[in-house]
Amino acid sequence: MEKLVSSWFNNKTLPQSYIFPPETRPGNHIIPRSNAIPVIDLGNASAHDRTLVVQQILKASQEFGFFQVINHGVSEDLMNDTMNVFKEFFELPAEDKADLYSEEFNRPCKLYTSSANYDGDKVHLWRDSLRHPCHPLEECIKIWPQKPTRY
Repeated sequence: MEKLVSSWFNNKTLPQSYIFPPETRPGNHIIPRSNAIPVIDLGNASAHDRTLVVQQILKASQEFGFFQVINHGVSEDLMNDTMNVFKEFFELPAEDKADLYSEEFNRPCKLYTSSANYDGDKVHLWRDSLRHPCHPLEECIKIWPQKPTRY
């Protein structure tokens, strides 16, 4: 638990293990420039346009590594509420998250920090992650976090 960034970042200085060597930092890489990020309209993913949308996703992934999705059908209110629940979860006291913390790779619902190989990493990533299955929901929801209650 003491490894979780969300448990210590307000109270400690940054440990050396979170500072990437200058030669590996993103600022030293040559990144091709583009005037536009690929935008993929999922509203076009109806049965007859599905193949085209899949091709756009593949092309954007290969050429850019990311893309923006529009017309996905998820409301802005739902996205904001979801982000607020995530924030509430990670701001919980350590004791409320302790049961979920695990370094066991195959545990289906787990809270971990940096990467799945924290002890083997020379430099750690500034993140905590919560991973859990979602399908089928009726079975998976039983192992999800109990707090915050609206999770």
